Amino acid sequence: MDRLPLIVPTLYAGPFLLRPWRLTDLAVVREAGTDPYIPLVTTVPPASAGYDDEADRAFVERQWARAADGTGYSFTVASRPDDRAVGFVGLFPQADGRASIGYWTAPSARGRAVAGHALRTVAAWALDDLGLARLELYIEPWNAASLRTAERTGFRHEGLLRSHRTVGDERRDMHLYALLPTDPREATDPREATPDRTATAGPVAAAAPREDRPQR
Repeated sequence: MDRLPLIVPTLYAGPFLLRPWRLTDLAVVREAGTDPYIPLVTTVPPASAGYDDEADRAFVERQWARAADGTGYSFTVASRPDDRAVGFVGLFPQADGRASIGYWTAPSARGRAVAGHALRTVAAWALDDLGLARLELYIEPWNAASLRTAERTGFRHEGLLRSHRTVGDERRDMHLYALLPTDPREATDPREATPDRTATAGPVAAAAPREDRPQR
């Protein structure tokens, strides 16, 4: 069944904005490629392959394609007020009102609660505006920072999925976290998760099999 195209809005997220990807965001794609983990679990080109402007552009174009083919919403996380891209968050709708969320933060922006603001905002928008029934996160056991981010946002731990996914050339365990509309959530700024109706929303999204994994 063909899916309808999706529109990626701009959302306020405290000191950050979540917005569609632009070709001016290539610097954050290059930086993410220097992280040893992000290229393993996403389609970000690894820095070890050498700088390739075309590969970085292709990453951004894939984010646009996700909205165009109706498979997911892919956001750049940009700092305010300079609009510099510092990370990624994506929402990937599944069957029966479920969706998974993935995110990563550029190494130079860590320690600024980028992931927390992005996750809280996307989760509120997905549950309150899109009316989804269940959001899921899959996080490796070693990733303590992301586990804390999930719990602070209100996601509940539902179990350990043994040998759940292949990361690189290994099978890895994953913790499953979920958030329902009725679950208590971390308090948000009233402006967060509210689309900026004056912003230009382009055809941008994310939902490739490898794009919903990184929590960092």
